[in-house]
Amino acid sequence: MTQALRPLKRENLRDSVKRAIRSAIISGEMEPGRVYSAPTLGETFGVSPTPVREAMLDLVREGLVISLPNKGFRVTEVSESDLDDVAQLRTLIEPPMVRLVAGTIDAAGIERLREQAGKIVDAARAGDLIDYVSCDLDFHLTLLEHAGNRLLLDVVADLRAKTRLLGLTPLLESGRLVESAEEHLVIMDLVEAGRGEDAEAYLRRHIGHVRGLWAAQPEA
Repeated sequence: MTQALRPLKRENLRDSVKRAIRSAIISGEMEPGRVYSAPTLGETFGVSPTPVREAMLDLVREGLVISLPNKGFRVTEVSESDLDDVAQLRTLIEPPMVRLVAGTIDAAGIERLREQAGKIVDAARAGDLIDYVSCDLDFHLTLLEHAGNRLLLDVVADLRAKTRLLGLTPLLESGRLVESAEEHLVIMDLVEAGRGEDAEAYLRRHIGHVRGLWAAQPEA
């Protein structure tokens, strides 16, 4: 059984299915351009087709899949140019905000962020790509929350939703995914120490590093 495409518990089925499908799409487990049917995915998850269709329609609105009447849903294809554009926008938005919040987060906030950063590393070491994708998103959005700009969070979340984290399995097998995960711990060290300019520069490097590793492109 694959990482994301596995039976789900029967509470909050729509949200559980949506999370699993989103993770499978982002990680590349569900292939861009391929058509998936609700009944087939329902069998994989161990649920009826209904929550799968509902989840897929939510993901249509997010731009992750395209609805094909009487056929199913096709995973949206993302070009290398699209990935470059997303990385460029993230670089323009996130690092300056992290510089602003460095040294301003209280002890409880730092503890929460460190816990989230640790979960990213734990997920990488455990080979759990679902948790890796989810925890990585949670960390970055929680860090940006401290900038106090709700619109900023929506923009970054939308950009992240458009990203395909390609090549995670070979990275996992080579150990490089753990290395990438551990960069979040360094970010927290810099943020907690109030080293805003260093945190900005390191996050900029991290985003370029991720773009290079996960999309098989040279680092920015």
